[in-house]
Order: sequence, then structure tokens, then C-alpha cells
Amino acid sequence: MKWSMKGIARRRLAIGALFAVVGPGLIAGLSDDDPAGITTYSVLGAQHGYQLLWVLALSTIALILFHGLGARMGVVTGQGIIGLIRQRYGVKLSGAALIALVLANLGTTCAEFAGLAAGFELFGVSRYLSVPLAAVGVSVLVLRGSFRRIEHIFVLLASVFVAYIASGLLSHPDWGAAVHGLVVPTMPFTRDAFVIITATVGTTLAPWGLAFIQSYAVDKQLRPEDLRYERIDVIAGSILTGVVGFFVVVACAATLNRNGLSIDTASDAARALEPLAGGAAGTLFGVGLIGAAVLAASILPLSTAYSVCEYVGVEAALDDHYSEAKPFYLTFGVVVLVAAVLVLIPGAPLVTILVVTQVLNAVLLLPLLIFLLGVARDRDLMGEWVASRGAVIAYAITIAVVGACVIGLLITMFL
Repeated sequence: MKWSMKGIARRRLAIGALFAVVGPGLIAGLSDDDPAGITTYSVLGAQHGYQLLWVLALSTIALILFHGLGARMGVVTGQGIIGLIRQRYGVKLSGAALIALVLANLGTTCAEFAGLAAGFELFGVSRYLSVPLAAVGVSVLVLRGSFRRIEHIFVLLASVFVAYIASGLLSHPDWGAAVHGLVVPTMPFTRDAFVIITATVGTTLAPWGLAFIQSYAVDKQLRPEDLRYERIDVIAGSILTGVVGFFVVVACAATLNRNGLSIDTASDAARALEPLAGGAAGTLFGVGLIGAAVLAASILPLSTAYSVCEYVGVEAALDDHYSEAKPFYLTFGVVVLVAAVLVLIPGAPLVTILVVTQVLNAVLLLPLLIFLLGVARDRDLMGEWVASRGAVIAYAITIAVVGACVIGLLITMFL
């Protein structure tokens, strides 16, 4: 009995330590299921049914690998991606990476607010009301909240993704075909298939998500001894991201693909689901879109603010007062303001902004992964946490696959 009580105490202590660490992996992973991601998964299911679900499975594995690496580098070095690139590769390369990241993040933040506007318009709320309120809301959350409070709200927002799981279940998918598509790689050798495969990889393993998880782990002040628990956090967040994507794909495969309907956006999918799978499925899909947009519209400016401060060498944290971290909060505010204003301009080319942003994300992703691998192998920076030979091989294979997709996407776009 004495030993069993000690075992219970140890388990309780371990569970407490895990809950204290949880956050970076869960939030960074699920924020990848933003409106752009949900749109990509919706189009994948609508165009190709269950056939390309295996791409989502491989993308989830890549997410586990590189989000785990990013969190470890942040904890061990106490720096974010841009700060480490500057230290190892110099000011010019880090400056180029920062410019590309800021432009891509700004465009993607526009996409988040556009997705939020489309989600509210499904319920009859004008974008001229929903976008300003959301912009003010996320700004007040970050500018006035403490780190713990902000993190708790982020986790609460992430729980809205249950709506996509429910929507998928209400669509009554063919589970046998879904499992087959998940574990048996097949694909039509068409231009559209190649583009959607690349988009799925790129939207799941987004550059801003990689930058966020590393900087957020630093801001959370995690220690190397926390890494075994943080690994659980990363794996859980990545798998949940894949699960959400899976149910979005099967919902659209079971309804839109089966009925030969095509879509361009996630809001199109929500509207189309209602007559095919019932009002509840369409409503839940729309609720999920709004929740995803609010979460990502908070995370993207935050990721940008972390990166800018890392480049200029300014300390910044969510618990800092405005007077102590003006560059951090001003960067956050500018990104939110510019993105919200662009979305509200009548006739603004939102589709063009989204396309250009995804190209920037694709172009940025490959060198960013190579930079990460270089830092992971640097014993001076990583010490005893330097990447093992097996890990380096896994990272290199992933980079090669992503590189083939990115190069193929660029060739496809410009041919």
C-alpha cells in the first residue's frame, strides 16, 4: 500500500507537470486549421473524395517532426526562429527571412479575417460589423491579458474544432473508403491533384506555425526538463490537427464529391452541406470556420510580433507592459489593423491576396526548414540536445518531399 501511494503521488505529479507545460503544441497545431487550411481540406474532399487522405496523414507526421524540433530549439536556446537564423546565418539572411515571413503573415491574416467575415455572413452578420469587433477583440485580448489568461482563451477557442468532427459524423461518410484512402496511397496524375496535394502539405506545415511554436515556448519559459512533456503536447496538438482535417475532408467527400459539386471556399462548403447533410452539419461547419478564424487571427499577428522583436534584438513577452515592449505590441496592432482594413475595402482582391500569400508561404517554407535543420545539427547552439543521426535523416526526407512539392507547385503555377 505504501508503494502504491507513492506511485499514485508520482503519477499525479507527472500529470500536473504535463498540464503546466501543455499549450505551445496544442495551440500551434490547431491554429494550422485556419480558414485557408479548412478551405484546402474542403476542396480536397470535394474534388477527390477520400482518395487523398493519405496526404493528410503524411502532413501530420511532418507536423509532429518539425513542431517538435521548433519547440525543442526554443526551450534549449531561449530564442525564436528569426533570432537563431540571425545568430547562425547572419543579418542579411535573417532579414530576408523576416521580410518574407511578415508579408506572408500579413496576407494570411487578411485571409483569417476574410474567413471570419464569411463565417458570420452565413448567419446574416455583416462583415462591416464582425471584422471590426473581431479586430478589437483579439487586440484587447493580447494587449490587456496576462500570458496565462491568453493561453487559456486560446485553448478554449481551439475546442470549437469539435464542431468539424460533429459535422463529419452528421455527413454519414463511407468509413471503409475513408480508411482505405488514409492508409493506401493512390492519386490521379492531374494538375489539380498535384496542386491540392502541395497545398495540403503547405497549409498543414505553415511557416507562421513553426515560428509561433518556437517563440511561444520561449515566452512560456519552458525548461529542458519540461521537454518530455512538451513532446506529448506537440504530438497531441499535431494529431488533433490531422483529426480535424480528416473530418473536414470526409464531410465534403460524403456530400459534395458524391453529388458532383465543386467549391472555392470553406464558406461554400458550409452552404452546400446544409441541403445535403442537414442544417446541423452546415451550421457546425460555419461555427468551426468562425472559431478557426478568431484563433488564427490572434496567433498570426503574435507570431509576427515575436519574429520582428527577435530580429531587432528586443525582449518581448505577453506579460510585459506596453511601455516595456512597444515594438512587440505595435507590430501586433499594425498587422491586425492593416489586415482588417484590407478585408473591409469594397472590391478588395481577397482571392488574389490569398493566392499570393500561399505562394509566399510555399517559397518561405523550404528555406525555413533547411535553416531549422542547420540549427538542429549545431552542437554549439543545441548542446546535448543536438539532433541525432536518425532524426537528421527523418528531417532531411521530410524536407526533400516538401521541396519536391514546392518546386512542382511553382512549376505548375507558371507553366
